[in-house]
Amino acid sequence: MSHQESIPPEQQQQPGKDLDAKIPDPEVVPRAKRRQFTTEYKLRILEEADCCTEPGQIGALLRREGLYSSHLSKWRKLRARWQREALAPQKRGRPPQDPTAAELAQLRRENERLRAQLEQAELIIDVQKKLAQLLGLGTDETHNNERTS
Repeated sequence: MSHQESIPPEQQQQPGKDLDAKIPDPEVVPRAKRRQFTTEYKLRILEEADCCTEPGQIGALLRREGLYSSHLSKWRKLRARWQREALAPQKRGRPPQDPTAAELAQLRRENERLRAQLEQAELIIDVQKKLAQLLGLGTDETHNNERTS
């Protein structure tokens, strides 16, 4: 029995099939996405699990819904935390403001004020330069007069 005879006919290389085997499949497989469960769904499943009294009922519920027992344990912890937070005393009044936000607002106001002052000072300097040109005073003459006096 030769090597070719022991291989099934569909796996035997044929002359035209050699080129097809080297071409990769262009199909892109989508990445798996995590399942996300709504709060209502979680609570409904927890209620159903709490109603299970006989052995095997919780397993049947998990198989039917395609869940794991770790889902139930995590959701039970979440439910306990939600209940504690809901029963905890709530602070009254406005929530405290972030001190960095107040400081940021104050710095922005100061920045705007300083920009306005700078703009006004530049305008005054431009007017002074134009007035000096109209009167025939150059900046060099002004500096020379101050030095000689």
